[in-house]
Amino acid sequence: MNQIIGEIRREVGKVILGKDDAIAKVLMAMLSGGHVLLEDVPGTGKTTLALSFSKALGLDYKRIQFTSDTVPSDVIGFSLYNKETKEFEYVKGAVMCNLLLADEINRTSSKTQSALLEVMEEGHVTVDGRAHDVPQPFTVIATQNPVGSAGTQLLPQAQLDRFMIRLHLGYPEFADEMNLLKDRHTANPLDSVRQVADKEALLKMQKEAVAVHMADSLYEYVTRLSRATREHAMITLGLSSRGALAVCRMAKAHAYMEGRDYAVPEDVAAIFADVSGHRVILSPKAKMTETSASSVIESVLASVPMPAAGRGE
Repeated sequence: MNQIIGEIRREVGKVILGKDDAIAKVLMAMLSGGHVLLEDVPGTGKTTLALSFSKALGLDYKRIQFTSDTVPSDVIGFSLYNKETKEFEYVKGAVMCNLLLADEINRTSSKTQSALLEVMEEGHVTVDGRAHDVPQPFTVIATQNPVGSAGTQLLPQAQLDRFMIRLHLGYPEFADEMNLLKDRHTANPLDSVRQVADKEALLKMQKEAVAVHMADSLYEYVTRLSRATREHAMITLGLSSRGALAVCRMAKAHAYMEGRDYAVPEDVAAIFADVSGHRVILSPKAKMTETSASSVIESVLASVPMPAAGRGE
């Protein structure tokens, strides 16, 4: 499967230039069955990234642009009375797909946000007392614009916890941006993205990633890191048990993408900041001193000794 992973990364990399690390981590989140929150300014390629993955993986893709008038039924669907059958029939909402782009999730109401975040956690929607499973695999890539707060509803901490990772794409490097301008002057690079996998291949890779071995010393390492966030002077709310589970799942996916059937401490360290950064709440002291969550997480990683864990344990 490593060959397929390499092909997926290359196809998405045709469109998202110079962001190999972000591409890899989005794929890791998909392999671990998680969801992704992309937080960045407009025009950095968040929507294009989601489209590229849907084409490369052959996934059923839908996009919903969240606005103040978006209602829960737009997301999860609704029941419509059929006069011929004299029964209510379920009309599918936007979540009935494999890859959903939830664009600018912070610009809709809390009620609509909750409808989406519930199906992300449960894997099904409930309409008029009837449950409807979402297709598998199922991934949500949500975007959030941190610039300008007018008309926005920030996600509560409990809802942020539903996302496996939070990423910032950022602006491309000089050479990458110049190539981007040249490429898009004559054609749309999305048209060149080939399908190199399908739903069945992704489901198989998810099962293989889950089966990656983690030694007891690694579980102890993740536990120590989690407890260190809860005891840190700059953190009011540390990493939850759900967050610790997400760290383990992402570490396994990282090991799988590296071609190993076992995880090592470096797998945990490589993804820890992306998994935990949006799950911790900084203390008033940290905010007053303008200390970032990423710097606090780095200090946590530095303070917890890394075990010598490997295949033999």
